[in-house]
Amino acid sequence: MTRILVLYYSSYGHVRAMAKAVADGAAEVPGTVVDVKRVPETVPEAVRQSSGFIADDTTEAQPSELADYDGIIFGTPTRFGLMAGQMKQFLDQAGGLWARNALVGKVGAVFASTGSQHGGHEATLLSTQIPLQHFGMLIAGLPYSFAGQTTSERIIGGAPYGAGTIAGADGSLLPNEVDLRGARFLGAHVAEIAAKLTAGAALRAAA
Repeated sequence: MTRILVLYYSSYGHVRAMAKAVADGAAEVPGTVVDVKRVPETVPEAVRQSSGFIADDTTEAQPSELADYDGIIFGTPTRFGLMAGQMKQFLDQAGGLWARNALVGKVGAVFASTGSQHGGHEATLLSTQIPLQHFGMLIAGLPYSFAGQTTSERIIGGAPYGAGTIAGADGSLLPNEVDLRGARFLGAHVAEIAAKLTAGAALRAAA
């Protein structure tokens, strides 16, 4: 079996909706087990409520769990062209995994939500990949075989660097069908790559 983790942080629900679509896509690949988890919140509850953050009862992940998966797909909102602080703090706690090369050779990918088309969307996707490469992960983007990202008929998220959605300045835009199809495509893409890598490793171990 190939194990895939969809790990996300979401303030207003856009990234959580994308995470579900990513997981659905990964689950379509035969022999794949998919878990969806979120990183712990660092914002005080009073601030969450006053800011209108969503309630989210998704299971929280622990950094040590990352080593249990063949592929990990990270989802984050944009914070000034970078991942959210909650995701960064989570990754900062994974130094032990880095020290023992526990994530080397695993597949990593990113999806994001941004307030506007030019509000750091691609920068967030790319900058989030940097720590994944420090971990030794193999980066999977959103290839142009997903033709949806070339449309000019509407505002869409995503890029060759990962799937995405545009929430609008006030957060009123929800992931559209193209965004969600891109998310499902990314999930399946990562699961397929991870399956090939794990099958190859099993053959080498048996030789």
